Amino acid sequence: MTQAAVELENKEIAKQYKELLRISYQHLSDDDRRLIRAAFEVAVDGHKEQRRKSGEAYVFHPIAVAKIVASEIGLDATSIASALLHDVVEDTEYTLDDIERMFGETIARIVDGLTKIAHLKKDMSTSQQAENFRKMLLTLNDDVRVILIKIADRYHNMLTMDSMPEHKQVQMASETLYIYAPLAHRIGLYNIKTELEDLSLKYTEPRVYRDIKGKIEDSKEEQQVYIDTFSNIIDKSLKEEGLNYTIKGRMKSIFSIRRKMKAQNVVFNEIYDKFAIRIIYKSDRQNEKFLAWKIYSIVTDHFTPNPVRLRDWISSPKSTGYEALHITVMGPKGRWVEVQIRSERMHEIAEKGYAAHFKYKHGDQKEMGIEIWLNRLQEALENANTNAVDFVEEFKLNLYSKEIFVFTPKGELKSLPKGATPLDFAFNIHTLVGMRTRGAKVNGKLVPLNTTLNSGDQVEIMTSDQAKPNQNWLDYATTARARAKIKSSLRDEKKLTAEEGKEILRRKLKSQKVTLNEDSINKMVVFFKLKTSLDLFYRVGVGSIDNTMIRDFTSSYNNAFISFFKNKIRRTPVPEGIDKDEITTKYDMLVFGREEEKLDYKLSQCCNPIPGDPVFGFVSVSDGIKVHKKNCPNAIQLQSNYAYRIISAKWIDSTQQEFKAEIELTGIDNMGLINDITEIISDEMHVNMRNINFSTDGGTFKGNITVVVKNSGILKKLISNLKQIKGIEKVGRV
Repeated sequence: MTQAAVELENKEIAKQYKELLRISYQHLSDDDRRLIRAAFEVAVDGHKEQRRKSGEAYVFHPIAVAKIVASEIGLDATSIASALLHDVVEDTEYTLDDIERMFGETIARIVDGLTKIAHLKKDMSTSQQAENFRKMLLTLNDDVRVILIKIADRYHNMLTMDSMPEHKQVQMASETLYIYAPLAHRIGLYNIKTELEDLSLKYTEPRVYRDIKGKIEDSKEEQQVYIDTFSNIIDKSLKEEGLNYTIKGRMKSIFSIRRKMKAQNVVFNEIYDKFAIRIIYKSDRQNEKFLAWKIYSIVTDHFTPNPVRLRDWISSPKSTGYEALHITVMGPKGRWVEVQIRSERMHEIAEKGYAAHFKYKHGDQKEMGIEIWLNRLQEALENANTNAVDFVEEFKLNLYSKEIFVFTPKGELKSLPKGATPLDFAFNIHTLVGMRTRGAKVNGKLVPLNTTLNSGDQVEIMTSDQAKPNQNWLDYATTARARAKIKSSLRDEKKLTAEEGKEILRRKLKSQKVTLNEDSINKMVVFFKLKTSLDLFYRVGVGSIDNTMIRDFTSSYNNAFISFFKNKIRRTPVPEGIDKDEITTKYDMLVFGREEEKLDYKLSQCCNPIPGDPVFGFVSVSDGIKVHKKNCPNAIQLQSNYAYRIISAKWIDSTQQEFKAEIELTGIDNMGLINDITEIISDEMHVNMRNINFSTDGGTFKGNITVVVKNSGILKKLISNLKQIKGIEKVGRV
């Protein structure tokens, strides 16, 4: 570069720095300015030899990220300084110790969190990416500003991707849709979320993006005329009430228009609700709510509202803290138009999210929804047993889900994701309440635990010290928190069963003159075509491996000839992706969806999944369900662009499936007989009952019970135990 070009570049760097100070959302003290100046000088010095792919000096990137942090997210001087330094430890001679010495522990911790995220490889499979995402979220434990600066970093990268190779653009755009846009949405950064979605579409579907963008540009004048017409109709009435307000029109984002076109299967011109009108009014805190409803009243005096499209987030703010009244009215020219009514304070919170809360937060105010959410997230993250991909999938569902508001029996309002059940509500109250759930009442009526809750429901949870999670609960719960707790409890339960099974096996082998040791365990695992010793013990514990099967093994084990060949067999390795500490099975059958249905499918050629691999189903247009591995190279794009065509899938062991069986009992009626029967079924044998019907006639008794068992061995044992009850004459399977 020539001397003149260097001078010009230095002038531009200085100009950008001054703008950074000018546009800060927070008030900057002299100390703040000194801190930011010191960080700026370290960034300029550290990155002086570096250039971006576009050819410009690298330092423009951290300055741009700091500007986003300062104005669009509105964070403090510590965050602005951290944003300026976010790549210094990763890319330059400066170390973390240098940063801590120069800027203190807080900034060093934030920069360390950002560096840890950057350290992970860029070319990642979905499973690595999911693990990366979990690690990134773990930094929330240290400081939520790490995530906010990371979102700003990703936003600037997306704005400046034109000079990157096409495959990198698509990869980064897919990753942004997969992780960063949902995260920005959940933290309340709606503007950045929208920009990230639009920019991602620009690279994943460039032709569609250009087409919609062009049509929006072409209709700008028409939109403005429409907004002016709408404003003029209500302007006089609003002014008569002495309101100080502005009316803005906002076109829906390119990404959301594309989503509507897909969902409704229509072209651009056939979408009528392409833009929203915002009425932003000045108000003190005392009159905010009153004025919002006054404006609502004026708007609905002039335009007929759609009664089912009223959204009152002023009385019940979203958990991100978002407040506003949304109404859909029949506007000029017979078009539905969404009107958003919010005060200047509400508008700032909608634009800035997290940071604006702190500007308006008072000591007596309740804990913010975002803080509650971060605490919940931390709980979910601490459950290290969860597979990273499953964690991300469940987490994403909870990021984008709409909210419902339900009441506790005492009238407290609780926010839950749309689709939540009484079981989710129980775990939302407290983990112990969830774990001890025996039943639930909604609006005073007893309901199944998988009932979908609606806004306004009053929910009461009935608990019992004897109640504990069972496998069916995973079908009843939808929130990541509840499912993580249930899975953890089931794992512990299975391990206890496996420990009991080990003792049973030791006794049974002893009676056959075989010692339970490493050699006999390994040979049994091979003999029963299992994967781990834990699996073996668990199956003995639940009765899947019975006395006859054990005798078959011991006779072969005691036969030296067979034993010689058995020693040659090496145990088959556990398929990649299966948690070796979990009780694994033979994984020989694929099931789909929450109902675990058996459907026709084809295994995809791009990743060739084998039994045991973590997989998902993709509903293709012509080929039915194609099954892909979760770390398939195409997975990120499929999950980002075609989320509505993804269906959950998993391998299960066909021998571990549960079956319904009906048992008929007859005998002489006596006091406490029913209690004896149910005690044996539920308490002694831990078998679930689905249906129960007893009748008595002239001192005789007849009963029909539907039970759910894993195999015929357990059913035989159950029937045998029931026959021992005093008064029972006959027990048989219907």
